[in-house]
Amino acid sequence: MKYLLMIYMNDETWAGLSTRERDAVMAGHDEFQRLTRESGELLDTHALGGPSTAAVVRVRDGEPVVTDGPFVETKEYLAGYYLMDCESRERALELAAMIPDSRHNATEVWPVMFSAGVDV
Repeated sequence: MKYLLMIYMNDETWAGLSTRERDAVMAGHDEFQRLTRESGELLDTHALGGPSTAAVVRVRDGEPVVTDGPFVETKEYLAGYYLMDCESRERALELAAMIPDSRHNATEVWPVMFSAGVDV
């Protein structure tokens, strides 16, 4: 089954890390990707820009209304994700715990109920 592992970022937490800790997080992603690519579990991953680069689109009365981010009052935002193909929910949770950001912020695990696209 496919699972989406969503990594949430908190800028204050990230700013509080030392350069060595930040480098360890980034190196941890390289290692995580290598391991899950070799196991065949990694299907896709993307890192997202910060809230200041995002926008919200709402259609009201038939007209699109675009609001630049940040768009909700929260200190945490979706920073990236991994799309995994795992044997079980337990394995997806285990993989989420391996993502280095999980030590400093949070990673949500959601089962994927429907997929469509070129490579999915």
